[in-house]
Amino acid sequence: MTTITLQVPDDLEKDHDETVRLIAAKLYEAGKLSLGQAAEMCGMDKWDFPKVLAQFGVDYFQYSAEDVMADVARISKS
Repeated sequence: MTTITLQVPDDLEKDHDETVRLIAAKLYEAGKLSLGQAAEMCGMDKWDFPKVLAQFGVDYFQYSAEDVMADVARISKS
């Protein structure tokens, strides 16, 4: 993993771990990180990371209505 240094307001630095968890959860939500990558970013096991997602209101399943429709269409063609 690459290390990036961010400048954040002082009040965010006071709870460094929570800030990192928030960033990881939002990157997961945006599809930029897998569950395992986001958990690794937080220094935790991927099986524990869904608790972090819930803390920040991020859905565990990142599966849109369009994804469902594409799967239905793909199955229908089979």
